[in-house]
Amino acid sequence: MTAPEIFDRRLRRARRDRAMPGYAAHDFLRAFMLEGLQDRLAMVRRPFLDVLDIGAFAGGVATPPGAHVARLDAGFRFARTVGGVQGDEDRLPFADGAFDLVISAGVLDTVNDLPGALSLARRVLRPDGLFLAAFLGAGSLATLRACLREPESDRPVARLHPQVDVRAAGDLLMRAGFALPVADTETLNVRYRSLTGLLADLRGMGATNLMPVRSALGRATLARAEAAFAERADADGRTTEHFDILFLTGWAPDASQPKPARRGSATASLAAALKPPG
Repeated sequence: MTAPEIFDRRLRRARRDRAMPGYAAHDFLRAFMLEGLQDRLAMVRRPFLDVLDIGAFAGGVATPPGAHVARLDAGFRFARTVGGVQGDEDRLPFADGAFDLVISAGVLDTVNDLPGALSLARRVLRPDGLFLAAFLGAGSLATLRACLREPESDRPVARLHPQVDVRAAGDLLMRAGFALPVADTETLNVRYRSLTGLLADLRGMGATNLMPVRSALGRATLARAEAAFAERADADGRTTEHFDILFLTGWAPDASQPKPARRGSATASLAAALKPPG
């Protein structure tokens, strides 16, 4: 029996196509992710020759000089813009061991099968290949969530996507078979003059509700949500929204990588090391 899908694949492709023409005006969140990924990549002192960009949007991933780059996006218009392949992240159309670097920014939070997508990312990597990813994690859009909940407190409606926290992300990396997994978070705070501005950014990113069962946001509910958003404004009349970005790093296993020490192989006692002198 096939498990029900969390996100509507057809709608996801359509929303990305709709967002493509004006995406440059709303790409600040992915730009933040790309900067963080580039910082992490800069710490790795080794060449990468074959790179896969998963969730290419309109480009922007800085890749090593001379590397061959393949790009994939779920939206046809984004894929065509960057000369890439249209496809879903949990259904990668690439051969095992085809790349030594896989980068993904801003898409894995809306993949139906995230464990499967991570497993596929590992499979397309060569031994000792590097995986770097960033996407919205748990805690993001807390203000929007609260403002939408207030008008519907009697009968709350699921309007925001489920989110992955940093501990679960680390577990998923290990389950996917990555070596030396690391998951960490960074927070980006953005101040808005109105709820309308926040919703416009989310539409411009293609990041509005993609769940199969959706309920229209009525005018009265929207008006109350806008009022709740305005009530949270600071002295400058702006309300802060939080975007918590998950950054994932993992390596395809290889015999050359450091291994954890065998249990019981320590030559010194931790209790002795922690014992105060004297």
